[in-house]
Amino acid sequence: GPAVSELRVTGEVGQNITVPCSYTVNEKSGTTSMCWGRGPCPASKCSETLVWTDGWKVTYQSHSKYLLRGKLHAGDVSLTIINAKEADSGTYCCRVEIPGLFNDQLTNL
Repeated sequence: GPAVSELRVTGEVGQNITVPCSYTVNEKSGTTSMCWGRGPCPASKCSETLVWTDGWKVTYQSHSKYLLRGKLHAGDVSLTIINAKEADSGTYCCRVEIPGLFNDQLTNL
């Protein structure tokens, strides 16, 4: 199966917190779709999806507090949580969909 990396991000309640995630844009295939979800990365897609992108723009956003402010076309898919609350603590999954079987880049943060 795919390798899963983990990273701890800390922040303060009431502040905007950016959870980093990026991938290398392949010259041949270009940008790719990805999702952010709550909880550890499942076998496919994202559980409790927060944000979904087609590689160029956000195609789904569960709430206005979740933003992708990076340059999507350059592979910066970091998640910014606006005005973070205590309830926002926990595990987040950044899944970058890489073509091919079990090639997705998974990061639990």
